[in-house]
Amino acid sequence: MIEVRRLRVLRALADHGTVTAAAEVLHLTPSAVSQQLAALESEVGQELLERRGRRVAITSAGRLLLAHADTILAEVERAEDAMRLHANGANGEVRVVAFATAITLLVAPALTRLRETSPGLTLVVRDAEGHQGITHLLDGDADVAIAVEHRGSPRHDDKRLVRIPLYAEPFVAVLPSTHPGADHDTIELGMLADDDWVMTGPGNPIRDVVLLACEQAGFQPRIVHQSDDFRAVAALVAAGGGVSLVPRLAVPEPTLALIRPLPDPAPTRRVYAAVRNSRADHPLITATLAVLTEVAEKL
Repeated sequence: MIEVRRLRVLRALADHGTVTAAAEVLHLTPSAVSQQLAALESEVGQELLERRGRRVAITSAGRLLLAHADTILAEVERAEDAMRLHANGANGEVRVVAFATAITLLVAPALTRLRETSPGLTLVVRDAEGHQGITHLLDGDADVAIAVEHRGSPRHDDKRLVRIPLYAEPFVAVLPSTHPGADHDTIELGMLADDDWVMTGPGNPIRDVVLLACEQAGFQPRIVHQSDDFRAVAALVAAGGGVSLVPRLAVPEPTLALIRPLPDPAPTRRVYAAVRNSRADHPLITATLAVLTEVAEKL
């Protein structure tokens, strides 16, 4: 008989790559994780792991078991949801992770609306950068993630997730008031090739989009200042610290910096909601997604 909890341990190891990282996510000790995995190998009678230096690789038998584990874990989660709904009706908590702009534009208005339409639903919101939300979702720390499409995003055919597109927004140029481009209605990126730049930090998907746009325009930006807070970015630009590209809806209002559009096709930030496939039909989650979509349409 295969223990379901041990399948969760195997899935965490596959997602995070090391016993230590899996232990941290599962709130276990590394030795406890190793013991659970050894017991799982004993249960199935096959080697599921092989060590490669400090990391652990999943064997072909382990990958086969993982394919079944995702289905089993999804069904277990559905069963747990069904029992909770049977016990207390449609009352419950939905945990949402979102980046700061999405909290302001989407989640906060949705929270207000849900108080009217679903009084039994409690929304719990947590701030997470656009590239971190999916990790929290897959680790079970959230029920809904508001995320940004980037090159590190899960594949669209990842069966663990259901995605709902919310909105897309173009990037705009953010300039100091003394910039030569201030007199232009639109800014060609090549006009900013010799400027200092204010940029989000490494790992932020916004940085990837901006660097790619600059590369396509034929230059590498000279990055002087870094911040993941767009209010700070706008303040540094307004103070003469450089130029930047920022998603239009993320530009703080008011700002002393100048905002200029880019010619089409402008770089775009694409925002979507994601839920685990196992919970996509949960009434509380479908109610939350419906309101988030309704709010997004107004953007």
